[in-house]
Amino acid sequence: MAMAQYWFRPKQYGYGATPATWEGWAATAASLVLLAGSMAGLQWLAGPGNLTAWLIWAVAAATGIWWFAQFTRRRTDGEWRWRWGDEN
Repeated sequence: MAMAQYWFRPKQYGYGATPATWEGWAATAASLVLLAGSMAGLQWLAGPGNLTAWLIWAVAAATGIWWFAQFTRRRTDGEWRWRWGDEN
C-alpha cells in the first residue's frame, strides 16, 4: 500500500490545518463553492422567509462542514492541536 499524500499541514498558530498542495486548495475551494452555491440556490428557490428550508439547509451544511473537517484531518501531515508558533 502506498504512503498517504498529505494535502494539508498543521497551522503554525491556532488549531487546525491549512492547504499545503494544489489538491488541498482545490478541495477547500470546492467545499466553499458548494456551500455558497447551496446558500444562493436555497435563497432563490425557497426565499428568505422559509424557516423550515433554512433549518434543513443549516443541518446539511453543518454535516458537510463536519465531513470536510474529518477529511482534512485525515489528509494533514501531523496532528491537530493548539499551536502558539514556532516550538523551540
